[in-house]
Amino acid sequence: MTKSNRRTFLLSLLTIPMMVLGENDPMVLTDPIAPITAPFEMPQLKRPVFKKQVFPIDTYGAIEGGVTKNTDAIRKAIAACHGAGGGIVVVPQGKWLTGPVHLKSNVRFEVVKGAELIFSDHIPDYLPAVESAWEGLDCYNYSSLIYAVDCENIGITGKGQLTCIRDGWKPWDSRPKSHMETLKKLYYMAAEGVPVKERQFANDQARMRPPFIQFLRCKNALIEGLTIRNSPFWTIHPLKCENVIARDLDVKSRGHNTDGIDPDQTRNMLIEYCLFDQGDDAMVLKAGRNHDGWRGQPCENIVIRHCTIRKGHRFLAIGSEMSGGVRNVYMHDCKLDSEKGYVRTLLFLKTNHRRGGFIENIYVKDVSCNKVSSGVLEIETNVLYQWGNLVKTVDRKLTKIRNINLENITVGKAKHLIAVRGEKELPVRGITLKNVKVGAISGEPRKLFNVEELKEEQVDIGSTDVQK
Repeated sequence: MTKSNRRTFLLSLLTIPMMVLGENDPMVLTDPIAPITAPFEMPQLKRPVFKKQVFPIDTYGAIEGGVTKNTDAIRKAIAACHGAGGGIVVVPQGKWLTGPVHLKSNVRFEVVKGAELIFSDHIPDYLPAVESAWEGLDCYNYSSLIYAVDCENIGITGKGQLTCIRDGWKPWDSRPKSHMETLKKLYYMAAEGVPVKERQFANDQARMRPPFIQFLRCKNALIEGLTIRNSPFWTIHPLKCENVIARDLDVKSRGHNTDGIDPDQTRNMLIEYCLFDQGDDAMVLKAGRNHDGWRGQPCENIVIRHCTIRKGHRFLAIGSEMSGGVRNVYMHDCKLDSEKGYVRTLLFLKTNHRRGGFIENIYVKDVSCNKVSSGVLEIETNVLYQWGNLVKTVDRKLTKIRNINLENITVGKAKHLIAVRGEKELPVRGITLKNVKVGAISGEPRKLFNVEELKEEQVDIGSTDVQK
């Protein structure tokens, strides 16, 4: 489309009537964000501000009922909103089927109470490929279900529901030979510095599932109020972003690799009042893999508060893709939901001999879990998973791990209080446990290898039944 035609197209969209929000409209976000406190310098994040003009998707041709695909109508509504200087694109009550939704700057995408936006599982819908990343390696892949790149002031909000039809993606959960060969190829491309645009992997041989929501290099982003169900892969993935708020979300996805939220090389983020029920880690912080991570930026200044975990492999994990470094993380006033809640580990730090980078200034305070099946705190410095025998180590770099703090932690049962496997060349240094109570320990309370400066104050592990 030429510039002249594009301008004519956008102007024609602006002739479609729009509504304007009133001060008392329920779509006006009024719930205040409490001041952010942290044991490190952290900015006070505020919601991005949007114009009050409204662009309902049915005005642009969307058809309710969950049968007709409304990808084009939603695209037109977002283009009109952006072209008018911003505002709110509204998904009204009812069921609306769509393919990928691509946001633009100054657009808030509102799914109102009683609305369900249902994402197709027809995989070709998510082409053409977009700039993305797969487990810390930059590449071009299928579009995430909701995607934004290089945007400012964007939002996904509302009391409605986002639902992924996962049937088409589910067969991709397995790792066939073609997938593993793709991972090898991408790994060596990254090590050799092949330009990202040449790393094209949106095909059914690669089988690299996209995240549900991915923001790439975006600034001032908001995700609030929504119920999110199912995901092809990681659910919420802010990648190389700045100033992000995720709050009041109900997230559930029990599929393979379906983390709840993955801030990745992202700076200044608040996660609060969220419920996570996941098939993998509930919350996990990342910062790129190996060479791509070293070329990237740290994940830093992350505050997590008032969140509840119903199920997840780890309550909070860091890594294993963390080569750009992770620092300044504060999680407080969080809990495991009810006696049926399940996690393996409360805080798990994972890296390996290829990652390099650092993990430092991590604070976890006022957290309660009825039970963790493994350790309260676990640190593993050579986690490789399927990569162990898949590829060779191109550059060996150890990870510096420093200043890890747990305070006011209550756990009913655990296998270990603390299990840390550091490296003799670069020991884990500076772990502080203060007022940590575990009702019963079923395994070895402390499994420590290459740890320096471990401090314990008011640590009560109750009864022990060490398994021989």
